[in-house]
Amino acid sequence: MGQVNSAFEQLAKQQDQAAQDAAWNTRTTLIQQAEALGAINPQAPAQAKAAIDQAVETFFPGLIAQRTPKPAPAPAPAPAPAAPAPAPAAPAFDYGPCPKDAKACIDIDGRRSWLQQGGTMYYQAATIGPGKPGYETPRGTFYVNRKVKDEISWEFGNAPMPYATYFTNNGIAFHQGDPTILSHGCIRMYRGDAQRYFNDLQIGDKVYVY
Repeated sequence: MGQVNSAFEQLAKQQDQAAQDAAWNTRTTLIQQAEALGAINPQAPAQAKAAIDQAVETFFPGLIAQRTPKPAPAPAPAPAPAAPAPAPAAPAFDYGPCPKDAKACIDIDGRRSWLQQGGTMYYQAATIGPGKPGYETPRGTFYVNRKVKDEISWEFGNAPMPYATYFTNNGIAFHQGDPTILSHGCIRMYRGDAQRYFNDLQIGDKVYVY
């Protein structure tokens, strides 16, 4: 211990940067030499390092803290990702004036029709072809009165009217046909829609046209 103190005491008399560098290098050398003592006594290196550091602190206060690399600060936690914006609410279905007790509703101007149960729409046709000018589909409240799966129109040259579901007393019906072409009063629908109406609507069900 006396030799260690002597080594640092001589350097401390200079008290300049060169002396501090030399003291630090001396500390490093002595610690490396002390490591060799571990083969003889496992506790010796730690004891020797403590004595060396004590001598350094005596003659060069704060040097060890100054020269010992400080651990890098832990990285700041990444900011939490922003919560996704809520999806916009789907627009409410437009029931128009169709009453809740109607089973089928027809919106002539909107070229829409749907089936509902208890006032809640459960099936909507893709589009419809209502009556053209001069053959307008009548508006009001009607009731299903007849269903003919393989119907033909005697009045209009035996034109096919598959899945005809009549709801007036003068021959107006939902039936399969090209809905992009206006009709002579009936409600033309694509095949799948006409089938669904034919299967779901029963005699006496209310149909509301507006």
